[in-house]
Amino acid sequence: MSSLVLAGGGHSHALVLRRWAMKPSKRPHQLITLVSRTSTALYSGMVPGLIAGVYQRDQAAVDLRDLADQAGVALVVAEITGLDLQNQQLQLNQRPALPYEHLSLNLGAVTSNSPAPTGGLVPIKPLEPALAFLANQDEQMGKPAVASSPFQVVGSGLAAVETVMALRQRWPRRPLVLRIHPAKLKPALKRALQEASIQLIETRNLDHTNQLETAAGLLCTGSQAPQWLTSSGLPCCPSSGRIRTESSLQVIGQPRLFAAGDCAVIKAHPRAPSGVWAVRAAAPLARNLEAACEARPLRRWRPQRQALQLLGGFNKGQATAWALRGSALLGPHPLLWRWKTTIDARFMAMFRRSRSMDSAETMACRGCAAKLPAGPLESALQQAGIAALGTDPEDAAVLPVSIAGSTTAVLQSVDGFPALVSDAWLNGRLTALHACSDLWACGARVLAAQAVVTLPQTSEPIQETLLAQTLAGIRSALDPQGAQLIGGHTLEARDGLAQPPLSRAVQVTLSVSGQAHERFWPKAGLQAGDRLLLSRPLGTGVLFAAAMTGAAPAPALDLALEQMGTSQHVLLEGLLDLETEHPNAVHATTDITGFGLLGHLGEMLSNPSLNVVINGPEIPALPGALSLLAKGYASSLAPANRRAWGLLDNGSVNLQLAGIDPGSKQHQALLELLVDPQTCGPLLISVQADIAHQLTSQPQSPWTDIGSVEKL
Repeated sequence: MSSLVLAGGGHSHALVLRRWAMKPSKRPHQLITLVSRTSTALYSGMVPGLIAGVYQRDQAAVDLRDLADQAGVALVVAEITGLDLQNQQLQLNQRPALPYEHLSLNLGAVTSNSPAPTGGLVPIKPLEPALAFLANQDEQMGKPAVASSPFQVVGSGLAAVETVMALRQRWPRRPLVLRIHPAKLKPALKRALQEASIQLIETRNLDHTNQLETAAGLLCTGSQAPQWLTSSGLPCCPSSGRIRTESSLQVIGQPRLFAAGDCAVIKAHPRAPSGVWAVRAAAPLARNLEAACEARPLRRWRPQRQALQLLGGFNKGQATAWALRGSALLGPHPLLWRWKTTIDARFMAMFRRSRSMDSAETMACRGCAAKLPAGPLESALQQAGIAALGTDPEDAAVLPVSIAGSTTAVLQSVDGFPALVSDAWLNGRLTALHACSDLWACGARVLAAQAVVTLPQTSEPIQETLLAQTLAGIRSALDPQGAQLIGGHTLEARDGLAQPPLSRAVQVTLSVSGQAHERFWPKAGLQAGDRLLLSRPLGTGVLFAAAMTGAAPAPALDLALEQMGTSQHVLLEGLLDLETEHPNAVHATTDITGFGLLGHLGEMLSNPSLNVVINGPEIPALPGALSLLAKGYASSLAPANRRAWGLLDNGSVNLQLAGIDPGSKQHQALLELLVDPQTCGPLLISVQADIAHQLTSQPQSPWTDIGSVEKL
């Protein structure tokens, strides 16, 4: 069994994944990994409408993470920087290279002749930075100098026309300029542009002079393949950098490499880069990838000579469109726009998860949400004669040893969980950060770790890849702390064949050791008058539970993973510096993990003379978490965690609603947030009021004051 890597999340690859999601029997029986710069892919046909404001971002975006999950394909969100043909490795930015047996390239394109980043012109491709640039222009439109300054689009092709017409819809009164080559536009398009009050400036030289670069604008001067393709030694067109392929979509001279879409061109049947060809190449690409992985003969594909293109436009607030085939132009007419929107809607509908495609609704959650519920855990500990580990828990244990010349405690903790994400490197990093959090919560720096990695039963090359990526991810979390991975153990699962993607079958457990700086921070050290500070928002449990049914918004998951992958050892260093100035400033700490905020807060409340007042509306939540909780989504561990609501009933915790109607959906969502299990969750600290003010008032402080400790 070998590995197949799909490089790029373009239209061809998205449709290949859809094919495997709908027909799993077609999917090659390999470790398949999709590598994409972002977790979503914008559909090019709807980009003009997106620029015009007709569509919202989520309406024009394919959720690659959800699509990959449905297709049994691992997703790696990373920037591709190069290709090592000799060693068969895809090189990634700030990540270990990804080995492959077969590789498919569907990378899209970038704008040709892009200026230096300091210029006033921004390339239209890649789309994400261009859209961010337009959003920034929107924010500045309140300034008269910006609103009255011309915004220019440079380019003579249909993309430039669509873009500037969409901008007229976006900004009805801002001066717009289209710089074009003479005699490049058809008279009908020129008339439409003039009717839309778009100034046409004809120039034979569209090079980026200082005059062009000083004015804000977009470059739509054609496209070219990413530069690293040519640098890799692949056969590329000198002018466009597009990879030359056979009619089978195999790269010429590289039978294990395939390419399609705007980054490639069939040598015998060249076609201009277009989303139309990328869509139509999907089926032959999928068939030949499947055949190549099974050593079957490949089939040739010859695209038709011409394709109908629908060009969207706007005039005085009304949507219209042209139909273009070859040199024939029809329109503009509103009915053509309706036809275009119908086609676009039908395309996007293919990627919406249907009930027949969804088998994840009854799946148990992963990550720290796979923790054993508190009830059976405590019962088992009692039966084993070690009940104190459950009734008086600490995040880490003090070892009965000492380091020569030191009076501070040596600590150890262990943690791990089934793979939360299909990216083996990222899962290794998240597991390591989650395990380290136990030591940080005790005021200890991490010194070393050992790992136990359980791998699925599969071929040795795939096991090697999964293990190498996992260990590299663990090291990426340890190295910045000055901690070392000093050893460990590997196991092979004996549960039979794992479900794809195989990277989901990897399980990681880490034992981490460290040393307290000056003193051990206890969990049960609350003092009357203290303020409770939380270091980051809650909500990872419900977001990943909803993701299993395709209900979690892609941007919300992106933000959650960004937060989870950010190490909190920097916060520990800040608190240790604080204690140097204010000894014993930190009275009690814990990290919020599987039992949720309320469950772990209950572990801190060992003094019956104290209670806690929580200001509910002040509890930070990740975007999308509360709305999902209000709709009834919840982690599979949440029902067991709800026993912690008893703290609200017995008066140990007083939840202040501050304007939230009792019994409302908002109230219920807040209650669910309190017991939502967290992976790589926040630190919770108890400090006196003046220290809390010092921490929360710092610029860009991560700390949120959520409540206080009071004497009964």
